[in-house]
Amino acid sequence: MAMLRLLALVLLGAIQEGHCNPGPHSLRYFYTGVSEPGPGLPQFITVGYVDDQLFMDYSSERRSSEPRVEWMARSTDAQYWERETQSSQGWQAAFRANLDTARQRYNQSGGFHTVQMMYGCELRGDGSKGGFYQDAYDGRDFLSLDKDKETWVAADDAARITKQKWDADRSYTQGRKAYLEETCIEWLGKYLEYGKETLQRREPPRVQVSDQPSRDGLTTLSCRVHGFYPRNVAVVWLKKGVAVPQETIQWGVVPSGDGTYQTRATIEIDPSSETNYTCCVEHPSLAQDLRVPWVPKSNVMLIVGVVIGVLVLVAAVAGAVVCLKKKKDGYKAAPAHEGSASSGSNQGSDTCIKA
Repeated sequence: MAMLRLLALVLLGAIQEGHCNPGPHSLRYFYTGVSEPGPGLPQFITVGYVDDQLFMDYSSERRSSEPRVEWMARSTDAQYWERETQSSQGWQAAFRANLDTARQRYNQSGGFHTVQMMYGCELRGDGSKGGFYQDAYDGRDFLSLDKDKETWVAADDAARITKQKWDADRSYTQGRKAYLEETCIEWLGKYLEYGKETLQRREPPRVQVSDQPSRDGLTTLSCRVHGFYPRNVAVVWLKKGVAVPQETIQWGVVPSGDGTYQTRATIEIDPSSETNYTCCVEHPSLAQDLRVPWVPKSNVMLIVGVVIGVLVLVAAVAGAVVCLKKKKDGYKAAPAHEGSASSGSNQGSDTCIKA
């Protein structure tokens, strides 16, 4: 299992045979307790996320749970936040005891140590549900719940002591499973409704394809995808219409600073042997995948030349038509006024201004 990291919210669409999962909605909580609090680092904190948005938090310094988005403050009452505060205060006391227990298990007398818990649920695009529960100590995995088998997975000998205790208490394990599969999903639905204008909006991606020379005569193709929401997106390069995810380098999804997201996917190619490459993007805002082909610079110049040639030809034909029409109509230059010098700029009656 990957190391547990506080606030690790990575919701990337999976790419498989050119098709990508539009991604789930999720409700996740992250708890952290530290042995040696300090300025800017409370003894205990709780943060809650709906999808990628922080919607609440608790701090042992403040000793209260509070909303962090307008839609949450608007949709809940004082009783809700009182219940959340009492729950977080209970977890704060539990984490303080857990820190003491963990230091004894690992024969540690002092120093800076952390206990973390991460749990949550997700509602996937196909209607299926998922959930997880993990504990960590000093940034390393400690325990995790195998929901299907209703058992706990220990990362080391110290964690096996807790595993045996929790496995023996069937009601405790089944209660955690029921929370993830039922209560958590129920509240996720409520929060999605509370914040639907933000959480359920759809902003389609914009795509830019470019290239630049790289090593040994190769070319790096870059597909920049930006301005999209929600965060879930899949980007892959196609070679002759076939996805090549193994050759595609993903650069991660990051905030754009305006409430949307951006990402980039690159691929290294030999431009002399293959030029049929297309960037394929799938996103919940799109009815079908968005495909932007790479056009080599030589082809671009050829296209530009052809376009200019066509425009010149059209202009020449138009000018000739105007000239012929004026001749046919017996067009003549206007005579000069009597008593004035003739103008040298309009001498010929058949002069035609060419486009």
